[in-house]
Amino acid sequence: MESRFKVNDWVICTREKYGLSPGKRAKNIAPAPNGDLYSYEVDKYWVVREVRENDLVLETRTGKQHFVSLKDRRIRVASWWERWLYRNRFPDKSRAASSQTNASMGASNPSLTRSA
Repeated sequence: MESRFKVNDWVICTREKYGLSPGKRAKNIAPAPNGDLYSYEVDKYWVVREVRENDLVLETRTGKQHFVSLKDRRIRVASWWERWLYRNRFPDKSRAASSQTNASMGASNPSLTRSA
């Protein structure tokens, strides 16, 4: 079965969060039963770094990686206008490529690693 996602695809993943004060990007805001917290959804703008058999490896702007099931209905490929409108929210593709290159060079070149 071929996946609808490819490496370097820009994806939007909707995540449910809980907190005292939802941010300006929050949607579907609902108060908790006792009124102390709110539940809400936030769209996360990530890039596909690897497509596995049953899941995806996604990368955030800060370089964190998340593993998401291919069956998760809260993830979708960004449309062309979302890629243009929210382009600053997605990770920089060149940064990720250069950091992977630097990491592999550092492992093989002792002069690039820090000494204690």
